[in-house]
Amino acid sequence: MSDGMLSQEEIEALLRGESLDDNDSATEITTDGTPLRVEDYLSSIEQDALGEVGNISFGSSATALSALLGQKVDITTPVVSMINRNRLEEEFPQPYVAVQVEYTTGLSGMNLLVIKQSDAAIIADLMLGGDGLHPNQDLSEIQLSAVQEAMNQMMGSAATSMSTVFNKKVDISPPTIDILNIPQNEGNERIPDEDLLVKVSFRLKIGELIDSNLMQLFPLDFGKKIVKTLLNEEQEESVSQPQVQQPVVQEAPPVAPQQPISSQQPVYQQPPVYEQQAATTYQEPANYNYGMPPYQPPQQPVNVQQAQFASFENANMTQHEARNLNMLLDIPLQVTVELGRTKHSVKEILQLASGSIIELDKLAGEPVDILVNSRLIAKGEVVVIDENFGVRITDIMSQSERLNHLK
Repeated sequence: MSDGMLSQEEIEALLRGESLDDNDSATEITTDGTPLRVEDYLSSIEQDALGEVGNISFGSSATALSALLGQKVDITTPVVSMINRNRLEEEFPQPYVAVQVEYTTGLSGMNLLVIKQSDAAIIADLMLGGDGLHPNQDLSEIQLSAVQEAMNQMMGSAATSMSTVFNKKVDISPPTIDILNIPQNEGNERIPDEDLLVKVSFRLKIGELIDSNLMQLFPLDFGKKIVKTLLNEEQEESVSQPQVQQPVVQEAPPVAPQQPISSQQPVYQQPPVYEQQAATTYQEPANYNYGMPPYQPPQQPVNVQQAQFASFENANMTQHEARNLNMLLDIPLQVTVELGRTKHSVKEILQLASGSIIELDKLAGEPVDILVNSRLIAKGEVVVIDENFGVRITDIMSQSERLNHLK
């Protein structure tokens, strides 16, 4: 602010909901002290393209995150800016949580999601069944895993939206998460090695608990690659659109001027051109039979017979057929003994530790299931053979029961 007047940058910061102090402290400059302007590296079209991709992809991510947390989630229109890697400590002075995502299909590059550690603690508390009002600021391994799963769902939904935008499949690798504390030199290896980074900042609101920023960092060349992919797809779509051909109007050939008619000699006049064209293009109307149903040739009767299959239980097989059947006997099958099953929520799975007990859906002493290639065929009881476990078959399922399990 100078002479009591607001600059254009300060006005835009107020419209984004930022304070003037935060905006002044976040002003980026290059290593030689000159201001770092996004216009010097990205054109207005490239900025709009990156903002549109972020707006579409993270718009769907808000829906996925809202379903996970049970809270209303709003992610506003992004703001694109530039960051110099040498001045990240000024950009991120407090601890943050960084989630690294690699694009494996459709795009090739790295994307880094950055949120405040306090916001990540609230998300973790909501993921683990809490109310988010009194989160533990010191994120444990379980809490980091909960935040990682939330970011995984968000980026998965964003990748699906990008597939729609780019008209091709876009896939990501499982994200990795770490604490980013640049003043303490923690998590710096997650940041790309390039000097110039693109920052796409979103305003993240989760109910009444979080009103903060969600930042997306990626190298400048990867950002240009995203824009190039988007613009190329749009150009290909415009080229592939069929051209509408205008109907060609054929002009009738000029008619020679008629000679004056003489009463002594009859003169033959050629019929007009339009009458000749009508005569050549005339088609018989569909109702030429005046209301009668159109003639259809009689259809030949179809001979329908029940399919006949050879039975493997026929004892009168030839030697060749028996040899072919014996070839099937050497096919290996996977035999599995299933003790029981159960279902747990994500919260209960994240709380598992050494010594945890999982209760199954079968009673003690109840027969176990014997499956061949994941198909139930028999039941049995567990026995001990020397030092190994074994199963004694107590009941073979009937053929009808096995067929019912195959459905």
